[in-house]
Amino acid sequence: MFGIKLENVTRRFDNVLALDRINLEVEAGEFFFLLGPSGCGKTTLLRILAGFDQPESGRVFFDERDVTAVPPHERNTGMVFQNYALWPHMTVWKNVEYGLTMRNMPQHERDQKVKRALEMVQMSGYAERSPNQLSGGQQQRVALARALVIEPGVVLLDEPLSNLDARLRLEMREQLQDLQRTLDVTMIYVTHDQKEALAMGARIAVMQMGKVAQIGTPREVYRQPLTRFVADFIGEINLISGEIKSVESDEVAATTDVGDIRGQAGHEGIQVGDRVLCAIRPEAMDFLSDEAGAADNVIFGRVRRAIYLGEVEQFFVELASGDQIKLIKYGAIPQHVQPGDEVRLGFSQVVMLRDEAEDRDEAV
Repeated sequence: MFGIKLENVTRRFDNVLALDRINLEVEAGEFFFLLGPSGCGKTTLLRILAGFDQPESGRVFFDERDVTAVPPHERNTGMVFQNYALWPHMTVWKNVEYGLTMRNMPQHERDQKVKRALEMVQMSGYAERSPNQLSGGQQQRVALARALVIEPGVVLLDEPLSNLDARLRLEMREQLQDLQRTLDVTMIYVTHDQKEALAMGARIAVMQMGKVAQIGTPREVYRQPLTRFVADFIGEINLISGEIKSVESDEVAATTDVGDIRGQAGHEGIQVGDRVLCAIRPEAMDFLSDEAGAADNVIFGRVRRAIYLGEVEQFFVELASGDQIKLIKYGAIPQHVQPGDEVRLGFSQVVMLRDEAEDRDEAV
C-alpha cells in the first residue's frame, strides 16, 4: 500500500473546469472518501489517480514517486467501476484472473491468487459461472476480487454500490469495511451518498464545482461544516441569518431577528459586524418547558406541521421572523406537541457560517 498526494491538479474539458487546483493527501492504509453531487469532479479525480486521464497541470504522487505521466498498468492500482465492467464472455474465474494473465504471471501463482481473492469475497462457489448468471451483489464482489487479486497499492472505487438495493448496500458496506481493515490497503471511494461516506469513511473530502470544500473525519464535516454547501449537502440543517456582535476565544455571538445566538466560528477571521448564518442541526434542537425565558440559544415559534415516523418525529416550526425550521425527536418526547402550539426551543452545537449571499452582494 502507499499514500497519495495531489499538488495543484487541474483538469479542463473545453470550457468546463472539472478540477481546479486540487491539493489533497491520503495516508497509506486509509479508507478515504470523495463525496459530492454529480458534476463536482470526483470521478474525474479518480480517473486521474488511475491513470485513465491526465491533468492539465499539477502532479500526482504515490508515496514519493511522481506518477503523473505513468500509464495505468504501471501504477499498481485496482479499480472497481460503477457498472462492474466484467467480461461477459469469461467465467468468474477468468474475469478475476485477467489482470494476472496480463502480467504474465505463472499459472500456478495465478491459481493461488484467484482462489484466495474469491474466498475473500465469498464467491468461491461461483468460479465457473458467467457474469450474467450472477446477481448485482455477486457481480460487485467479483469486480472487487478482480481489483484485489493483483495486490494493488491502492484500490479505487467509483460508486460501486449505487446499482444495489438498499438492503444489499448495507451488507456490502460492512463487507468492504471488513476487507479494507483485513488487507490494510489504501482505498479511495467515490460516492454522492452522504450516509455511505459518513458510515464508512475514515476521512471525507467534500467536493463542490471542481474544488475541495472541506476535508475531515465524518464527525468533523457533519458537526463542524465550514461552508453552507457542506452543511446543506451532508444531512439537514437550519439556517438563521444574523450579525456577529462579539468574538471571544472559543465562542462567538450573533444578533438575529429571533434573539441572540451563541456558537462556534465556522471560519477563521470572523469579526464583529460580519453577516453570518447560524447553522443548527434539527436533532440538536429540543422543546423547552414553559418556565424557560428569553435567553441566548432559546427561540420561540409556532408548530406548523408534525410528521410521525415511528422511531422519529419531525416538527416544522415557524419563527417570529417568518422563517421555518425543522426539529427532529428520536423516541418518546416529554410532551405532546401538536400543530398550532406555541413552543420554546433550545439548542446547542451552533456553527456560524459566512453568509455567502452577502459576499456575492459585495462582489457585485
